[in-house]
Amino acid sequence: MRYQPARHPGRNRCSPRRLTEDHERNSALMRGVSLILGPVVGAFLACQEGTAFGQANDAAALTVAVARPTEREWPVTVPASGWLKPWHEAISAAEVGGLRITDVMVDVGSVVTKGQPLARLADDTVRADLRKEEAALATAKADLAKAETNAERARRMKGSGVLSDEKTTEYLSIEQTAIAGVESAEALLESQRIKLSQTTIVAVDDGLITSRSAQLGAVVASGTELFRLVRQQRVEWQAEVSARYRPLIREGLSATIFGAGRQQIEGTVRLVAPTVSTDTGRALIYISLPAEAHPPIGLYATGQIKLGIEPALTVPEAAIVVRDGLSYVFTVDEAQRATRIRVETGRRNEGEVEIASGLDRSAEVVTAGGAFLSDGALVRLEGAAW
Repeated sequence: MRYQPARHPGRNRCSPRRLTEDHERNSALMRGVSLILGPVVGAFLACQEGTAFGQANDAAALTVAVARPTEREWPVTVPASGWLKPWHEAISAAEVGGLRITDVMVDVGSVVTKGQPLARLADDTVRADLRKEEAALATAKADLAKAETNAERARRMKGSGVLSDEKTTEYLSIEQTAIAGVESAEALLESQRIKLSQTTIVAVDDGLITSRSAQLGAVVASGTELFRLVRQQRVEWQAEVSARYRPLIREGLSATIFGAGRQQIEGTVRLVAPTVSTDTGRALIYISLPAEAHPPIGLYATGQIKLGIEPALTVPEAAIVVRDGLSYVFTVDEAQRATRIRVETGRRNEGEVEIASGLDRSAEVVTAGGAFLSDGALVRLEGAAW
C-alpha cells in the first residue's frame, strides 16, 4: 500500500497565486537577514581593514640612525703611482784585466761602507811586476848618481881647458837624461802599486748591495761589473701624476705611499721633472723616502701628494647610497619621512666621505639603514620611543 499525500481541494501548489506568495515571503526573509547581519559584516570588514592598515604602517616604519654632517680639516691630495727605485746606483768593477777572483767577501743585501773590500783578485803577477819596477828605479837612481858626479866635475872644470866644451855638454846632458829616467821609473813603480791596489775591489760609497756578478775563480776583464749598490741606502718613489696637477706640485711637499697591510711611508718631493711624457701625458715626480723605511726596490706603489689643507663637509661612507651610478643620501624631516637627495662626493679619509655639493650642513642624514629606504618612506629613529 503506497502513501498518498493528502490533497486539499481548491489548492494547487503550482498555481500563480501560490508562487507569488512564496516569492514575497522569501524576499521578506532576506531583508530581515540583511538587517541583522549587515552591521556585523561591516564591523568585521572594518576591523580587517584597520588591521591591514596597521600592518602596512608597521612595515614602513624602518629603524635608522641619523646624524648631522661633520666639518673637518682635510688635506687636498693628488693621486699618484709609480715605481720605487734607487736614488742613485754605484757600480764596483774590475779595473785590471786577466786576473782571477780569489775571494768574495759580500753578498746581495750586505750593507757596506765606502772603501770596504768586496772581493780580491790574484795579485802574484802584479807583485812580481812591482818588484821589477822597484829594481828599475834603483838602477835609474844609480845611473843618476853617476851622471850627477860627472856633471858636477864638468861644471868645476869648465873653462880650465881640461875638458872640451863638447864633453862638458855631454856630461850635463847625461845628467838630465838620468833625472828623467828616475822620474820615469818612479812613475812606473807608482802605476804598478796602483795596479796592485786595484786587485782589491772596494765599495765606492756607503750603500746596500743589490747585485753581485763576481764568482769565485772567474777571470775578469777590465771594466767588468762585479757589484752594484744603492748609494747611502736611499730609495725614492718616482711617481707619475696627471699633467694638470704638475703646476700645483713643488719641491718640499709631503707625500704618502700606501703599502701592504695598511703600511704607510711618508716622503718629500725632491724634484719635479721638467717635461711631460708624450706617450702617457703624465709628469714624473721624484719623492725622497727615509732610509730607515727600507722599502723594496722595484715595487709599483700607489699613494698621494699633499697640496695643502682645506675644510670638508663629511658623512660616514655607509650614508652614501649608489644607484644607477649616482650618489645619494637620505635625510629625515620632522615628520620622520625619508627624503632622497643626490650629492656630489669628493675626498675620502678614514671611513668618511666629503660631500662637495647637494647637502645642507644642518640636515639629519641617515647613517645606517639607508640602503633599504625609498623616497618618502616613514622611518623610526634609532633610540626613539614609540
